Amino acid sequence: MTASSRTGTSARDMRSWIAELEAAGELIRIDKPVDPLTQMGALLYQCREKALFFEKLPHGWRSLGQAPANVRHAAVAFGVSEEALIPHVAAKLGARIAPVAVKDGPVKEVRLKRGEFDLTQLPVHVAGQRDGGPVIGSGLVVSKDPDTGKRNLSFHRLQIKGPDKSGILLYPRHTWKNYLKYQERNQPMPVAIFIGHHPLYYVAAATTAAYGDDEFEIAGGFLGEAVPLVKCDTVDLEVPANAELVLEGHIPPHVREDEGPFSEFQDYYVTGTGKNPIVEYRHMTRRKDAIFKNLQNGSEMEGCVFHKVPMGATLFRRLKDVGGGPNLHNVMMLPGVFGVVVQMTPRFYGEAKNLLMAALSSEYQHPKIAIAVDADVDIFNHSELLWALATRVNPDEDVVVIPGTHNHAMDASLPELGAPGTGLWQRRGSKMLIDATIPPPVDAEARAAFERIRPRNPQLRLEDFAAESSLALVRSLPQIFFGSKLRR
Repeated sequence: MTASSRTGTSARDMRSWIAELEAAGELIRIDKPVDPLTQMGALLYQCREKALFFEKLPHGWRSLGQAPANVRHAAVAFGVSEEALIPHVAAKLGARIAPVAVKDGPVKEVRLKRGEFDLTQLPVHVAGQRDGGPVIGSGLVVSKDPDTGKRNLSFHRLQIKGPDKSGILLYPRHTWKNYLKYQERNQPMPVAIFIGHHPLYYVAAATTAAYGDDEFEIAGGFLGEAVPLVKCDTVDLEVPANAELVLEGHIPPHVREDEGPFSEFQDYYVTGTGKNPIVEYRHMTRRKDAIFKNLQNGSEMEGCVFHKVPMGATLFRRLKDVGGGPNLHNVMMLPGVFGVVVQMTPRFYGEAKNLLMAALSSEYQHPKIAIAVDADVDIFNHSELLWALATRVNPDEDVVVIPGTHNHAMDASLPELGAPGTGLWQRRGSKMLIDATIPPPVDAEARAAFERIRPRNPQLRLEDFAAESSLALVRSLPQIFFGSKLRR
């Protein structure tokens, strides 16, 4: 055990992440007062390129938001390029490191009992105009299976309802399964919620693994070091010793209250709204100078980034062995997270459809639309994806709709069965695969018809030819544009 493990410190936490972002020129400091209830959401929403660090919030708080603001930031957190991110994370999913128990850590510097803390004094923001109130989107919920003691870590939205109570949306997966076991025994489920840490903890929490797998082991694999865990004070659970803030409490059985609406990942309000469980808190621990973590949801916001990365990596691991090992280049989730694009070079006619079927039936319930494209299509440029759909798809042959499927319960476009907070809650709909690849290299003549236009001398740069008076304009042009990667 290293010294850092014994003391509960680690080289990578939210503070090291802030320093890394600032050193890379990716952090904007906000030194004017900001009201989380009326102003913060608008500032976070309009900043899709940089992280925001709020220095003057009510009650003396500071906060980090939009970190990561985009997939490029996620690549920075993993220390790789944007193009290499998903294959890199896919490989890391198999390199798990067990957490290590420590006696103390920075998150234990301040201990507050019920009545000594007030959730309404935290800088929790209102994300959207129709939100039911301030919602903690950055809380990672730790729970355990009461039968096996296996730990689970996952995202859940937490709508503030008072000084020591919040709502919680339990999507019908692992935390919900744990809760049902407690509810059947008419017992409250202990939970610990930590707020504020390195983004790789959040990516791990968003990773859908097998029920019973420990996401702290996944986080350790991502980080390359064991996660130091410290025991909670009032519940039989463990949390990262170097988090910023921890809330300890329980979810009572059979209790449901109005919760929502909320600005969700797919850019809509209403999904999940209804009679949902609550969390009652009885203890808080935090750092002396704790920095809060605000997380803005909505399509292509920070909340989406945390889910797009492990989802794409998990699908990459699944697809790389389909049919004996395809020529698979990359996988990326599309805006709204219900769509996925698979970048590949088909070896045979029809191979793309095989991969797309596997992508639509995986560990994740989200994918509803799967698109396959060739390596010459920049999957990070949505204009190129639309171009491939428009110029490389024969709808009669290349589009397949699979009816009567089980889909993600938060997909508002599909018929809803049951209601949130009940066992029947689901969406039943359909799935679609689109083969936008071109003929395989073995059919060279047919493939040649789809060779993309490239300029002569693609290495030339406009900046080298522009007048001095126009250089500022040239340098302000976007580096990524339609066909930009074809210049390489």
